[in-house]
Amino acid sequence: MTTLNAELRAFYEARQQQIPAEVREVMRRAGRELADSGQADRALAVGARAPRFSLPSATRRTVALDDLLADGPVVLTFYRGAWCPYCNIALRSLQQHHEAITARGARLAAVSPQIPDESLTLTEKHALAFDVLSDIGSDTAKQYGLAFDLPDDLAAVYDTLGFDLQRVNGGHPRTLPLPATYVIDRAGTIRWAFVDTDYATRAEPAGILAALDALD
Repeated sequence: MTTLNAELRAFYEARQQQIPAEVREVMRRAGRELADSGQADRALAVGARAPRFSLPSATRRTVALDDLLADGPVVLTFYRGAWCPYCNIALRSLQQHHEAITARGARLAAVSPQIPDESLTLTEKHALAFDVLSDIGSDTAKQYGLAFDLPDDLAAVYDTLGFDLQRVNGGHPRTLPLPATYVIDRAGTIRWAFVDTDYATRAEPAGILAALDALD
């Protein structure tokens, strides 16, 4: 069975052939700078208390972390938005493993800086059965140490690619979260964490399930 990251890597390699060399260089330089910034090491890690939040869902229903934790542990994943094909692949993979996650008594929630209407379109397109939440302005991502600002040249590239982050992120076009996934126990403590500056690398569902199995 192909792993999620093998699928992501294959997609990345194929996509690179379709992107002009000068655009690839801008993306690679931005990626190197973000990796070198050490931000992934500064993000919340295992043992930290998970910051509380109340965010609107795709249907504009307020979802609070405390409410999710009332039912059991929570798998919380941060993604860039519906415009990001790597995020879509990762979310589809999580949906494929959603039943296995809920069978372990856990709730799954995905957070991005995009507006609820974009989340609703994404939810319907991929038939997502879990909460897709809008962190407009990335305040929650900031609390988890994940938010960063796009450099000028990469922001310009995204504009030329038609991503329209000004609209989809509700007037906050430059701030995005690092790809990250946390397993939070019922006491609100982070028990497993995946954080990476590389948008083409995501938490493997098998790792998430193993982390849930390891909870006391």
